[in-house]
Amino acid sequence: MPPGITMLAADTPTLSAANTGFMLICSAMVMLMTPALAFFYGGMVRVKSTLNMLMMSFISLGIVTVLWVLYGFSLAFGSDIGSVLGWSPDYLGLSGIGVTQLWDGYTIPVYVFAVFQLMFAVLTPALISGALADRVRFTSWALFITLWVTVVYFPVAHWVWGAGGWLYEMGVIDFAGGTAVHINAGAAALGVILVIGKRVGFKKDPMRPHSLPLVMLGAGLLWFGWFGFNAGSWLGNDDGVGAVMFVNTQVATAAAMLAWLGYEKLRHGSFTTLGAASGAVAGLVAITPSGGAVSPLGALAVGAIAGVLCAMAVGLKYKFGYDDSLDVVGVHLVGGIAGSLLVGLFATGGVQSHAKGLFYGGGLEQLGKQAVGVFAVLAYSLVVSAVLAFVLDRTIGMRVPEDDEISGIDQVEHAETAYDFSGAGGGAAPRTTSPAPGSTAAAKTKKVDA
Repeated sequence: MPPGITMLAADTPTLSAANTGFMLICSAMVMLMTPALAFFYGGMVRVKSTLNMLMMSFISLGIVTVLWVLYGFSLAFGSDIGSVLGWSPDYLGLSGIGVTQLWDGYTIPVYVFAVFQLMFAVLTPALISGALADRVRFTSWALFITLWVTVVYFPVAHWVWGAGGWLYEMGVIDFAGGTAVHINAGAAALGVILVIGKRVGFKKDPMRPHSLPLVMLGAGLLWFGWFGFNAGSWLGNDDGVGAVMFVNTQVATAAAMLAWLGYEKLRHGSFTTLGAASGAVAGLVAITPSGGAVSPLGALAVGAIAGVLCAMAVGLKYKFGYDDSLDVVGVHLVGGIAGSLLVGLFATGGVQSHAKGLFYGGGLEQLGKQAVGVFAVLAYSLVVSAVLAFVLDRTIGMRVPEDDEISGIDQVEHAETAYDFSGAGGGAAPRTTSPAPGSTAAAKTKKVDA
């Protein structure tokens, strides 16, 4: 989130209907990203886990919204306490906020800022779910979300974006969530899967996506919603930075998709739809922290580098033996790290802030700040998430029983199946004539009758 704007007394901001409307549209676009993620993940799993994957994202819309209103907004964006946490009683239940009260230094109401940031908070734990496909109890997952956003996401959001947060005050650049969203979610995913273990049949059974059209639909909707996610994070300031971020989002995403496909063709010999979708998401992730600090040419470099690095990283799970079902670690953790660190190389000093990267004469100072932000969030989220998963696993249990995992988590946890063909005319029509004597059909019929 952009730093607060220092204004003269005569320049006291007033409510802008245009900026307010723009930010409400951006909030709706970010909300769409969670159902889009559900489709993206839902298409990547096997048929027997489709509904569970959809629900693991959708439940975040309910849980995190309630927690955000009750105390989350206060913890993340309330008055600073020791540079690690926020707290403002007026924000509890959003009850002490005036209807026309403006967010500090901006021309939008506090309510608008709160709902925009809510959508970020909803999306982040949903990202984690992709690493846990096929094997987590739904009740345990819902409780994990509740605990995780409370002790991990809300404090980290304050570190990065809250006035007084220690990474914010250090000057770490994270335009829209490379650390707070993607590294945070990716590290959490790694922490949890190290505790709960691998799927039954990992590295032995085929676990191919059951619906690549759903994957492509989800990726396309994510790409669309990401413009609200990124361009909206400048909060409607009329200085052109939001427009640069919009352009850089498109440029980096395109470059990452092409880079991933190029790597895939050289490495595996094919251009795949899954590679195109994953490459696009890798570019979106990488440009999220950096897009307000780099030029469009810098965005090309960020996207291309992230596309190749993430394509290489998704195979690490087979080498090191951790079962990251849908490559949350390979795409979101690695992409978030790449995008955050590349600020220290490609920041021009002429867009979001005056901070310059190494290639623009800024030396290593900004790169060092970015590295501190990256590894602080990574370490905190990894450790705390693993502890939460361990406690839940030892108390109520995180995993479904092995037999239930094999038979299909959709039936066990939701009593439903994603696709019901029983009434779709798919059954064999009754035979009205006997097969010709001596034919293959006649032989099969004879065998069955016997």
